[in-house]
Amino acid sequence: MSEVFDFSGNKDFFPGGSIYPNPKESSLFLSLGPNVDVFFPPSKRSRVNAPYVFSGEKFERKQPSIEVLPDECLFEVFRRLYGGQEKSACACVSKRWLTLLSSIRSDEVCIKEGPKSLEPEEYEAKKTMDCNQKGEMANSKGIKPDLEAEDLDIVEDGYLSRCLEGKKATDVRLAAIAVGTGSRGGLGKLSIRGSNARRGVTNFGIKAIAHGCPSLRVLSLWNTSAISDEGLIEIASGCHRLEKLDLSHCNAVTDKALLAIAKNCPNLTSLTIESCPNIGNGSLEAVGHYCSSLKSVTIKNCSLVGDHGIASLFSKAGNVLAKVRLESLNISDVSLAVIGRYGNALTDLALIGLQNVNERGFWVMGNCQGLLNLRSILVTACQGVTDVGLEAVGKGSPNLKRVCLKKCAFLSDNGLVSFVKAAASLEIFQLDECHRITQSGFFGMLINSCGKLKALALANCFGIKDLVFGSHFRALPSSIRSLAVRNCPGFGDGSLSTLAKLCPNLVHLELSTLGGITDEGLLPLVESSEAGLVKVNLSGCVNLTDKVTAAIAKLHGCTLEELNLDGCKCVTDATLFAIAEHCSLLSELDVSKSRITDAGTAALAGADQLCLRILSLSGCNLVSNRSLLSVEKLGQTLMGLNIQRCYGVKSDALDLLAERLWRCDILF
Repeated sequence: MSEVFDFSGNKDFFPGGSIYPNPKESSLFLSLGPNVDVFFPPSKRSRVNAPYVFSGEKFERKQPSIEVLPDECLFEVFRRLYGGQEKSACACVSKRWLTLLSSIRSDEVCIKEGPKSLEPEEYEAKKTMDCNQKGEMANSKGIKPDLEAEDLDIVEDGYLSRCLEGKKATDVRLAAIAVGTGSRGGLGKLSIRGSNARRGVTNFGIKAIAHGCPSLRVLSLWNTSAISDEGLIEIASGCHRLEKLDLSHCNAVTDKALLAIAKNCPNLTSLTIESCPNIGNGSLEAVGHYCSSLKSVTIKNCSLVGDHGIASLFSKAGNVLAKVRLESLNISDVSLAVIGRYGNALTDLALIGLQNVNERGFWVMGNCQGLLNLRSILVTACQGVTDVGLEAVGKGSPNLKRVCLKKCAFLSDNGLVSFVKAAASLEIFQLDECHRITQSGFFGMLINSCGKLKALALANCFGIKDLVFGSHFRALPSSIRSLAVRNCPGFGDGSLSTLAKLCPNLVHLELSTLGGITDEGLLPLVESSEAGLVKVNLSGCVNLTDKVTAAIAKLHGCTLEELNLDGCKCVTDATLFAIAEHCSLLSELDVSKSRITDAGTAALAGADQLCLRILSLSGCNLVSNRSLLSVEKLGQTLMGLNIQRCYGVKSDALDLLAERLWRCDILF
């Protein structure tokens, strides 16, 4: 050993002078790490790399770096950071630092101020006060407050919201959001729609949100196949304030995750599960048992959900559930019977595509007398909707106000009339693709509504055939204020003349894609309206002319606010002249694919009382550049303009108009 310390470089041990001026400084010599090729006694391996290395004939000193510290040390440093700016600055150093920062739970943060540690409530209060003071100081100096995360929106409830779609949905971005929003209370609403094909969202990103955003209230995951139970269990343990959960096409999520959510998130009020093949009855049973605040449930296309799950949900949470939507499920009449028995708080019910539900299910649901608070029901493509079943639902729901029936192939006129008589509070009724309904059922429903029906919509019902009732027809006027008939080829002038006797209180009128109606049929209905029409939609009625459209403007100009004449190819400038003269409240006008010219638009521009906000001239081939001058005069109030497929208008004139009407949204 003495030879080593007395070595002066004259021997072959090292081709140079003495390493140290004082060769007896063994402490410096022995502090070298294992990477230095010299002799020293065996010792514990150093975790830090040596500050000296050999390179040729001399030592090179490495620059000191905090990166040599292990993750455990950095974790202890990061959890002692106080402000959000400091955390955001550290997160920008490297992906490693960002990962460590995002892994710190809220209860692992060490907050100290002087000798006294702050309680979480005191810390939140102080943090809010400091943020307010910083904001006031920044505003007083004309400086905008710094934001740690980008593209954050403030929603109505006052918490931060973020939506990631497609390529933007990555784990790194979620970790940055978790760190950046932590100093402002954390994220309140997060929606992830799809994910990056190469670096998609995984459990790591969801864990970062769970650690950094304990105040998360709304979480929506759509088409995120890499997120499994592991990520959602972390959300359950870290985000106890969760109120709304939306899972769609999450193939890796099972009942285990939903069980954890139900146990740890007592404030859950809304649950949506769509196309999740591994979620079944166990999830619904757990949610019904633990979530006492549950108000809304939507379940769609989940093959493992059956009668047991629906029965467990309603038997345990039926006294709080208000809105339920069941679509494309393998459930039977048993589920409907349970809904009718335990759905005491149910106000909105939607049953869609339930192929295994028969007439008995609807009959039992209506006769169980449990749907006393039901206000709205939607039934689509359910074979069990028959005359008997629908009448039972009407009798068992005394407060039912809104009904929508779609694709009910076995419903007939008798069942429709019986239902209207049984539903004592019915106000809004919609029928779509019910082909067994004829003119008799349609008018029978109006006559037997006992003055309570306010809105009626009929669409795509090919069983309607135009009938002309004789002069002996007498009926009390109905209370209908809104009438909509769409794409019913058999609906013609005879039906309109009968409606003129039954509907004197019409305010909203929609007759779209009805090629069988003419001026002679519609004019009596227009003249019979005593309340004054406010919204009129006659799109696709190709046989209507200026005679009836101008009459609408003259008779109801004081009340008319919206007029849609899209596709009425026989309408000309005469209608626009009448509008300019009589309509003072009109705000939306659509005359697309009509025969109007520049003279008609000039008349609109010359009407001082007219305050149009939306104007559509799409497909009007007789309109030229002169109309743009007229449109420019409407620019003070105009917010939307559609002049697509107006081939008489040149592109340079459109560019000039767009510059002058910079407040208006122009489609061309």
